[in-house]
Amino acid sequence: MAETKGGKKTFKVFRYDPAKGGEGHFDTFDLEIEDYYATTILDVLFRIQREHDQSLSFRYACRVAMCGSCGMVINGKEGLACKTVVADLKTPEITLRPLNHFPIVKDLTVDMEPFFKKYEEAMPYFDPAEEASEPAIVRPDTWERKAIDMATDCIACGCCVSSCTMAFWHKDYLGPAALNRSMTLLADSRDGLHDERLATAMESCYNCRLEFNCTEVCPKEISPTRAIKYIHRMAISQGPGLAQRLSPAPEPVALPAPEPLTPEMSRRRFLGRSAVSLGVVAGAALVGLVSVSALSAAFKKPECKWVSLGPLEKLTAAPGEVLTIYADYSLEDGFYKRQEHKPVLVEMDREKNKVTAFNSRCTHLGCTVHWDQQKKLFLCACHGGTFFPDGTVKSGPPPRPLDRYETKVSGGQLYVLEA
Repeated sequence: MAETKGGKKTFKVFRYDPAKGGEGHFDTFDLEIEDYYATTILDVLFRIQREHDQSLSFRYACRVAMCGSCGMVINGKEGLACKTVVADLKTPEITLRPLNHFPIVKDLTVDMEPFFKKYEEAMPYFDPAEEASEPAIVRPDTWERKAIDMATDCIACGCCVSSCTMAFWHKDYLGPAALNRSMTLLADSRDGLHDERLATAMESCYNCRLEFNCTEVCPKEISPTRAIKYIHRMAISQGPGLAQRLSPAPEPVALPAPEPLTPEMSRRRFLGRSAVSLGVVAGAALVGLVSVSALSAAFKKPECKWVSLGPLEKLTAAPGEVLTIYADYSLEDGFYKRQEHKPVLVEMDREKNKVTAFNSRCTHLGCTVHWDQQKKLFLCACHGGTFFPDGTVKSGPPPRPLDRYETKVSGGQLYVLEA
C-alpha cells in the first residue's frame, strides 16, 4: 500500500509570553498538508503565523540548513525546522518545543547567549604558532586533516547542547559544541595556543558521560562525542607536565664559585664539615618523623556527621513523590576542608510516619540519578540505569540498589548521617 502523500496533521506548538510569565502552554493547530515530502516544519510555522496567529515567535535565517538558526525540539528530538519535513514524522500529532537548557525569549525563540559564552571560553579562534609569509598548508592526506575534517561543519545550532543532560547537571560544562570546536584546533599542528586550549578543555571534557545524544541529533552528522574522546586521548598523552609548561620559567639563580681544591684538608675543616653532615642527617630524620605524623593525619578517615535537611514540617510531598533536597555542610579530610553540596532524594510516608533518604549517586559509576515523577522511577541519564521507588534495581548496569542514609528527627529538623 502506497504511503499517503498529504493529509491532515495536528501541530502542538509551545507558547510562552514573557509579559504574562508562567510556565507556558501548548496551542493546537490542525492543518491540511498537501504534500508531506515537500513541506518542512519551517513551512508549517510560517503558515501558522500567517493564517492563525501572527504573534507566534520563532527564529530562522537561511532556510537551507546552513545557519542553524531554526533549531528546536521536534517530537522530542532536536532538529532544524528548515531541514525536517513532515514526512519524517510518522505520528498524527507533531509537537514543537524550544531547545532545552536555554532561557526562553518567546514561544520557540531561545536566548543563545549562554551557548556562545561557553563557546568563547573554549578559545574557538586560530592563533598560529609562528608567522608565515605564505599560508601554512595542512595536506588533505594527513591524519590531522582527516581528523579535523570530520568536525568542521558545525553551524552552532545548539541542538547538541539541548540534547545533553550533562549540560543541565553541570553548569560549568562547556558542552559538546564548544569542545568539538576545541578539538579541531587541538588537532592542528600549527596551533599556537595548544597547551592553554588543552588545559581549558581538560577542565570540562570529563563531564561528558558518553550518552551519544549529541551525535544522534546533530543535523550536520558530526559526532561531538568522538571529538571529546579525542581530547581524552590527548589529555592522557600530553596532560602530564602541562601545568609546568604553562607556568612561567623561574629566573636563573647564580651559584657561588666552588672552593679551590687543596691537596690536604686541615683537621679543623674536616671536623667542621663532619659536624654539618651529622646535622643534615639529624634534620632529615626529624623531617621524616614530622612527615609520618602529617601523613597519618592526611590519611585519617573523616568522621561521619549528622547533616540537617531542614524543618520536617516544611518538607511537604504528595503520596508517591520524592523530594530532592540539597545538603550543605563542610567536611574535613586530613588537612583539607571542603564544602559539600549534595542532592539527597527523600521519600516521605506521612501515614506510616516514615522517612527514607537515598544517596543520589548511581551504584554503577557514581553518576547522579534523579526522580521521574511520571514514570515513578529513579533514572540515571548517563548509562540507562533505573531503580524502583524503594531503590532496588529495575534495569541497566547498576550492580546493587541505591545506598540509603541513616535518618533521625531532632528538634523538628530532619537529619541524615553523612560521611
